[in-house]
Amino acid sequence: MVKMAEALERLQTLADSPIVQRVARAFADAGHELSLVGGPVRDAMLGVPVHDYDFTTDARPDEILEIVTPISTAQWDIGREFGTIGARITAGEGEDAVTDTVEITTYRADAYDGETRKPLVEFGDTLDDDLKRRDFTVNAMALRVPQVTLVDPHGGVEDLLDATLRTPSPPEVSFGDDPLRMLRAARFASQLGFYVADEVQDAMQTRASTIEIVSAERIQGELVKLLSTDAPADGIRLLVDTGLADVVLPEVPALRLETDEHHHHKDVYEHSLTVLEQAIGHEKRRHPGEEPDVVLRLAALLHDIGKPATRRLEPGGAVSFYHHDVVGAKLARKRLKALRFDMATIKAVTRLIELHLRFFGYSEGAWTDSAVRRYVRDAGDQLERLHMLTRADVTTRNRRKADRLAFAYDDLEKRIAELKEQEELDAVRPELDGNRIQEVLGIRPGPEIGKAYAWLLELRLDEGTLGEEEAERRLKQWWAERNR
Repeated sequence: MVKMAEALERLQTLADSPIVQRVARAFADAGHELSLVGGPVRDAMLGVPVHDYDFTTDARPDEILEIVTPISTAQWDIGREFGTIGARITAGEGEDAVTDTVEITTYRADAYDGETRKPLVEFGDTLDDDLKRRDFTVNAMALRVPQVTLVDPHGGVEDLLDATLRTPSPPEVSFGDDPLRMLRAARFASQLGFYVADEVQDAMQTRASTIEIVSAERIQGELVKLLSTDAPADGIRLLVDTGLADVVLPEVPALRLETDEHHHHKDVYEHSLTVLEQAIGHEKRRHPGEEPDVVLRLAALLHDIGKPATRRLEPGGAVSFYHHDVVGAKLARKRLKALRFDMATIKAVTRLIELHLRFFGYSEGAWTDSAVRRYVRDAGDQLERLHMLTRADVTTRNRRKADRLAFAYDDLEKRIAELKEQEELDAVRPELDGNRIQEVLGIRPGPEIGKAYAWLLELRLDEGTLGEEEAERRLKQWWAERNR
């Protein structure tokens, strides 16, 4: 619960910070207005640590650069076309000196022409006009500095106190200016734990199809921010309920499989959201205080997206999803490519989806050391994430079954650790490399070297460390039998 008196005290503390004061004095001396705006103001009032100094001003980009250059050690203008200049500012001297980065943007209004995928940029002249065109009222508050005056023309303080997301202008107009704001509504619902006002949700549903004019890169960025929150399931539900997910991530709403009175199965959609929540819990326990693991969270959300395509209604009321892991990995790869994710992320997420069922064979009967080695080999650098995803995938309400699976996975992790200590499993490879294989077999480079290497690797996985001499003997024997 936000208390107004405490929120105003925090705003004063923010305004008094050395970085803010130095920038504010420079703009005042140059005869220009300056205000902290959006996130820093909102977060300060909520009591959330402020990590970003976002300012807005009536100065144009060239004037901003001229003002900040004398007081900064570095400047960058990668956002100049959008009116944004960044700078690294140092305030104070000696041991009391503090350094931070700031971004300063000319009053502006972004809008789409309904055809292009990038917003058109128009510079404005007044703070009130700038605030009117921002996404939500809680982000449309400004703190004028250095005089320290809170500017809130759209009731952002009241909405902050009510934990409600509304738009400064009618939501249809706001979302028409920039459809990406509909995704931001879902992100802020998760990030802040706020309720999205009914009229805003209605506009999101009505205008859902307009998100198609937004570039894939911007959509991806907003989805990553949503998944990076502590409770992304709330925002994902909003995207699904309003139809936005049908456009940007259709594989998720497709998880809401139809059921009938004769065939019963777990709610795959709700199961996936629960797996996401549980994966975040495992992530935080294993790596407290670290950055959100977006790869793990994507894999958790998408791990079952192959089920709709593989669903079969079996005699007796059973439902099967054979090979949904393989199908799901292909679907995930296609979707993540469309959203312009980098190849490393795509490779990691799809690998986790491919492997997420592998463990359940272990729970049905203890694996040989060979099977454990293959599990480690196949997971590669995704092994720890696979541990977390597999554990998170247990959502049964049957306590005995859940305990049995947890015990089995504890046992598997223990065996992996023991084998790693014995055999350095992270670097499992044959005792002989390609050059040595050529020497032992007396052959030239070619596909036969690869086949021999693969055979030796399988031998290594089956039997563990052999030693170079034994590996050579076995290789010669294999080669002789192949060439009879």
